Amino acid sequence: MKCITFFFTKYIFDLDRKVKKGILASSPLQIEEGRKVDHLIDKNERIDEMFEDLDNSSIKSCTIFKVNVWQRESNSDAYTPKMVSIGPYHKKNTKLGPMKKNKLLYLRRFLQRNKRLDVKSYINELEKVKEEVLKCYKDIEKLGNDISHEFSEMLLFDGYFVVEFIREYCCGIYPKVEDKIININHNYIFRDLMLLENQFPFFVLDKLHDMTKQDDDLPLATLVNKVFTFFVNWPKMTLESFGKIECNAENVKHLLHVVHIFSSHGNPMKNSEDCLTSPTVMPNATELSEAGVSYAKVRNMTSLFDIKFENGLMPIPYFLVVDGTETLLRNFIAYEQQSPDVYPTYFSDYATFMDHLIDSDKDVGLLC
Repeated sequence: MKCITFFFTKYIFDLDRKVKKGILASSPLQIEEGRKVDHLIDKNERIDEMFEDLDNSSIKSCTIFKVNVWQRESNSDAYTPKMVSIGPYHKKNTKLGPMKKNKLLYLRRFLQRNKRLDVKSYINELEKVKEEVLKCYKDIEKLGNDISHEFSEMLLFDGYFVVEFIREYCCGIYPKVEDKIININHNYIFRDLMLLENQFPFFVLDKLHDMTKQDDDLPLATLVNKVFTFFVNWPKMTLESFGKIECNAENVKHLLHVVHIFSSHGNPMKNSEDCLTSPTVMPNATELSEAGVSYAKVRNMTSLFDIKFENGLMPIPYFLVVDGTETLLRNFIAYEQQSPDVYPTYFSDYATFMDHLIDSDKDVGLLC
């Protein structure tokens, strides 16, 4: 920015000096040069404003993103909510309108359960973090001014919806069917809550949970993982091992991040000596089998990524592929690809490995 500003300033100064010395007389040439100067000044100011906007942008603090175009084009449905919109990106999707009534019902039930504070008190608390929340969403300014204007209301309805939904299905607060607000298959809601574009800042959810939880209630991060283990169908950890994971509001970004942390736990960090330093071509499962490699399905594993190769045997953790598996994997990968602080990128690496390993139905048959 300083170099560009210096260039324009020097150019304008030289023109001004020439005019004062009479080098440029009052002529059509001078008029034309004057127009060029005005044009350069305007352009310089616009570029300076762009640099200022860049310096003031919240790109470094963004934790929630729109999925890259090239990823969305491969399967747009995997990144689009079908039942409920959480956050600003899909707020205007009219197909998700019916869920607004359920959000209102959840909020009313929440207020009835906790009568110490009224709506105004909660809104005041959310207003305190509004600016911080806005910085979490990338390119939110492109959504229009009305999003920012209605942001506090969105925080209220969406935040309480997520917290109440998790507490309902995890803690058994409302065991009777008639007490449940949403009677559809809860997997549809879980699926939408795991979309990258449907995330909500975790520190807000944690704040709402803390305002209403009992002394013996589990932390929200633990509740989230406990709930989503019923939705995720790969090797799971036991509740006893949760306490070994550092997972709290300070280091958690959103729900997808929570499940990502628990799903990746137990995998050793990559050592530089273990990583390939040059591109290599990996044979597929059939080619490896013809070379003498055997495969073994391994159950009761605590990590999806515990894949080893020893003495000609490659054990691969077994997991059940269901309707939501592809969606979850795709959103994990999108999150890893767009978050510069996420490393190792276990799900991206796993997808690359399996893509090389499986080229045909014959490869699939060898692994199943």
